[in-house]
Amino acid sequence: MALARVRPFSYAVYSSAPLETEGYQPPRNEQVAANYNQVSEGYFATIGIPIVAGREFTRNDDENAPPVAIVNETMAAKYWPGKDAVGQRLKAKDKWMEIVGVAKNANYRTKLEQPTPFFYVPVRQNFFVQNGFLIRTDQNAAALMNPLAREIHALDPNLAPLDAISLQQQVDVMSYTQRLAAALLAMFGGMALFLASIGLYAVMSYSVSQSTRELGMRMALGADARDLLKLVVSRGLQLTAAGIVIGGIAALILTRLMGNLLYKVSPHDPLAFGSAFVVITIFSLVACFLPAWRATRIDPVQALREQ
Repeated sequence: MALARVRPFSYAVYSSAPLETEGYQPPRNEQVAANYNQVSEGYFATIGIPIVAGREFTRNDDENAPPVAIVNETMAAKYWPGKDAVGQRLKAKDKWMEIVGVAKNANYRTKLEQPTPFFYVPVRQNFFVQNGFLIRTDQNAAALMNPLAREIHALDPNLAPLDAISLQQQVDVMSYTQRLAAALLAMFGGMALFLASIGLYAVMSYSVSQSTRELGMRMALGADARDLLKLVVSRGLQLTAAGIVIGGIAALILTRLMGNLLYKVSPHDPLAFGSAFVVITIFSLVACFLPAWRATRIDPVQALREQ
């Protein structure tokens, strides 16, 4: 269990302040600043953020102890490159704080954000009236609401929790826009694939109807059903190959525009492009097979007479 002024992935705004970092000379016109959060002891274990150097906050980091802070890896690498950030000092709001730990980089608002300098201060040294209560449990968040309310009322009848929500639910709320956009893109992509398959089927059906005499002559000269099937399907796949080449080039150029909608995947991810190639090929084969199969049913004598 732990307290935090701002819960991860919430709409609340983190604290921010200009900084002065010991041993770092900022370039001209650079404003040294970073966001930070006020958290209690046990916060990093509760959230699951490893401490890669130094220590976590303890109950002894209170208003009677020297001010301390924990920075993330990005902040440590930026302001103390090649040095151990633990033991260094930073100044925020006219108060010098000793860095006692370095935490692994984490996401604070969305899963798509880039790593930025961030630090934490103990809530016992920077107390706020309203704090979030974080609990690590296997139970449902709603199931904890009533027992939690009873325990809080037992401590102070004037206090009551506002809501209970799991971290995954909080992530889902904050990523709703990205998930909706991804769902719409998937839906439109499926519609485009269906229409392309229908179009290819129509083109191949028309091509077969216009090649009835040719196909009849091939059968009269000894071509069997397998030969006609391969001929018609190969023509359809030639159209598909041309479309894949043009579409692939266009996709490589345009997918960078949707990079902000992607999570843990590159806009030029080879697996994604390879999967798309396989799906398009399968649909193309199906669209070509039906007209090709119909071509094998042509009566060569009847086809020659009609022409």
